[in-house]
Amino acid sequence: GHTYEAEEGKNVLQAGLDAGHMMPYSCRAGVCRTCRGTILEGKVDYGMVHETYLPESDKAKGYALLCQAKPLSDLVVEVREVEGVRPRIIPCRVEKLEKPAPDVAVIGLRLPMNENFRFLAGQYIDFLLKDGKRRSFSLATRPDPGGVTALEIHVRHTPGGVFTDHVFEKLKVRDLLRFEGPLGSFYLREDSNKPIVMVASGTGFAPIKAIAQHALEKKISRPITLYWGVRLKRDLYQLDVAQSWPHLKFIPVLSDEKWDGRMGFVHRAVMEDFPDMAGVQVYACGAPIVVESARRDFSEQCKLPPDEFYADSFLTEADKAATA
Repeated sequence: GHTYEAEEGKNVLQAGLDAGHMMPYSCRAGVCRTCRGTILEGKVDYGMVHETYLPESDKAKGYALLCQAKPLSDLVVEVREVEGVRPRIIPCRVEKLEKPAPDVAVIGLRLPMNENFRFLAGQYIDFLLKDGKRRSFSLATRPDPGGVTALEIHVRHTPGGVFTDHVFEKLKVRDLLRFEGPLGSFYLREDSNKPIVMVASGTGFAPIKAIAQHALEKKISRPITLYWGVRLKRDLYQLDVAQSWPHLKFIPVLSDEKWDGRMGFVHRAVMEDFPDMAGVQVYACGAPIVVESARRDFSEQCKLPPDEFYADSFLTEADKAATA
C-alpha cells in the first residue's frame, strides 16, 4: 500500500528507507538475505550478488535482494514490513573499555543526557569514520521504552581493520565517537508463541545478549535455548552472564579445544537437539559461514520454515570485498 520514488542509481531498499518505510535488512552487502523481497511487477538490475545468495532459481520465483537491486522500470515489490525507529546521527563518549579475551573488546558508550536513544533488542549501529567509512556493531544493551543513554558493544579484533586496529591500539576512555542508529531488522518477534532457538558465534553473542535480557525483562514465557559457539573456552568472554539467566537453557559449544562440554560446529549441536524445527523460531548471529550453514541446514534437514529464521551476519570489510 506504500508508494515511493527511487533516485537514479539508488537501490530499492535504500530508496524505501530514505522514504521512511521500515523494510527488513541487515548486512546491506547482498549476503545475509534479510532484505529479500519479491518483484511482482517490473524489472530490476539484480546488482553484484553472488550465486550463493541469489541463485537463478530464486530469480525465477521473482526474488531479489533489495539492498542490491536497482529499478529498471516501475516496480511492485512485496516485502514484510518491520518495526523500528528512524535512525539518527548521535555523538557518544567512551565510558568503559575492557578486553575480556585477547581479541575481544567490550566498549561502554555514554550518550548525551538528553538523548533517550530508542531501539529494538538485537539492532545495530554504524560508527561514522573519516572519509565516509562506516563500521557496524550490534548493541549488547537491553532497550528501554523511555530510551537509554548508555550502550554496550562487543568488538572482535580483525588485524588490519581500520576501526578494530584503532580500538585495540589507540582508543581510550573519554574518546569521542559518532554513530548512526538504530539500524537493521534483527530483533525479537513478540507476536509468536513458538519456542526460541538462539545461535551465536563469537561476538554474535552481543545482540543475542540484548534479546535474552529483553525477554527476561518482559517476562516472555516461551522456552528459549541459547547456543554460543566459539573456538576456545577463553572466547566465551561473558560466560558468567550467559550462565546467570534463569529463563533460558544455555549450551556453549567449542570447535577447537577439548573440554567436558559440547564440541564441534555450533549449528550441528542445534540440529542434534532439535532434529525437527517445524515449530520453532530461530535467531542466528555471527560469522557469515555459521549463519548461512544454519539457514541452509535447518531448512533442508530440520524442516524449519524459512520465514522463521532471523539472522544478522557479521561481515568484515574483507568479507564484503569477497562478495563483490
